[in-house]
Amino acid sequence: MPHIPTVPLMTPKTGTPVRSVTRSKPKKSLGQNFLVDSRVAKKIISAADICSVDTVLEIGPGRGALTRHLAETCKRLVAIELDSELASELQGRFSNDPGVEIIHGDARDVSVDQFINAGERYKLLANLPYYAANRIVRRFLTAERKPSILVFMVQREVARTMAAQPGDMGLLSVMIQLYGSVKVAFTVPPRAFRPAPKVTSAVVRIDVYDQPALDLISDEDFFDLIIAGFSAPRKQIKNSLRNGLKVTSEIAGVMLEAAGIDPKRRP
Repeated sequence: MPHIPTVPLMTPKTGTPVRSVTRSKPKKSLGQNFLVDSRVAKKIISAADICSVDTVLEIGPGRGALTRHLAETCKRLVAIELDSELASELQGRFSNDPGVEIIHGDARDVSVDQFINAGERYKLLANLPYYAANRIVRRFLTAERKPSILVFMVQREVARTMAAQPGDMGLLSVMIQLYGSVKVAFTVPPRAFRPAPKVTSAVVRIDVYDQPALDLISDEDFFDLIIAGFSAPRKQIKNSLRNGLKVTSEIAGVMLEAAGIDPKRRP
């Protein structure tokens, strides 16, 4: 496995920690772990190659540790925050900045069309709650108006799964890599957050393809197929497809042989 660099945290001698802009307490129900190290925030921005002409969509700004640096770097920033209290505080904080728009909403449901203009290219940055990360990432990868780049923070093990190479790939890596090139940029230790999570995080970058890697007639049918294929890794793939797609063993075998796949192989 390739070495993944870890971001060193700041000390009083090496930098200034992010100042909290709110007294609201983290909500466990929303999976809130607030970034408190500005060096990490700046490295996330660097990983996305953010510049002065970029439009950026930030998901989960929280207390604004990343938001304040983005506001100073990009041309236009739209931030979506699920927590109404935090959204209100950020709206007040950035009320005098015409290039920043804070939206109270759920990134799993909000329509991109509401804040990204037709033909406007944008980059997505996010510190995603672990419980919603996969759904949010897949949603934007399959959106009609996709970002050109996604850079987001998730649990390290999830990040490694997303970036897995052939031979080690699973359902999640196949789904993600259909739409873009994935790499793990760096890891972030628990002490970079308040409260500190129990796991190490990692920052992932996805460079989104203009078109999916495969020319699919139906994304839904493709997902049904790979979900069935990975449903029972220890079983022969013919049996996995038979059970997952609700077809006979004969049909599953014919499908696999037509694709040049040994029906007795195991995922």
